[in-house]
Amino acid sequence: MDATFAQTLWITLKLAISTTLILIIIGMPFAYWLAYSRFRLKPIIEALVSMPMVLPPSVIGYYMLMIYSPQNWFGAWLVRVLDIRLAFTFGGVLIASVLFSLPFMIQPLQTGLRSLPNSLCEASYTLGKSKTVTFFRVLLPNIKTSIITAIALTFAHSIGEFGIVLMVGGNMPGETRVASIAIYDEVQSLNFAAANKYAFILFVISLVLLTTIYSVNKKQDTWKMM
Repeated sequence: MDATFAQTLWITLKLAISTTLILIIIGMPFAYWLAYSRFRLKPIIEALVSMPMVLPPSVIGYYMLMIYSPQNWFGAWLVRVLDIRLAFTFGGVLIASVLFSLPFMIQPLQTGLRSLPNSLCEASYTLGKSKTVTFFRVLLPNIKTSIITAIALTFAHSIGEFGIVLMVGGNMPGETRVASIAIYDEVQSLNFAAANKYAFILFVISLVLLTTIYSVNKKQDTWKMM
């Protein structure tokens, strides 16, 4: 296997896996808060979470790039205090990817939690269980389908990201060049054989993930009908 090809695939998988793992950690408690909170400004927060689904990636990428810039106070603070540069680095792309993929993790989890009857929480609290124990021992086991869907959608979305990566990370081989950008480059160079290899792998991964989602949902629907 060509070294550049393998390296590009590894960066693509590393970005998708890292994004998914981070969003699992922060997405579950965030989805729980959105599902059960009565905060008056919650609709605004839900709208902000969903913004990546309607905004062009270039818009979010532009604002992220401005935030990362040393000419911005935050970017300047990162360079001056922590000696960290996020623009055109894998770390900067990862942060942008997490924000851009947030709704794909949050919305399935939030929908799953909202579908549960209130009696589950009430019964757990009656037995003296805390909110944390109730969340992990009672609620999460009852939304396994939503969890699998959220993870699969987040991973599939992350692995195919193009605009946000190009805006924030550029096209730096070995650092920020992912498969979706490599496809574009190879087509521009009329190297259709290489483009086809990248495209086929992304196609197979996406097909497997979507098949998994539909299979799990079908089993869940069958179980409910019994």
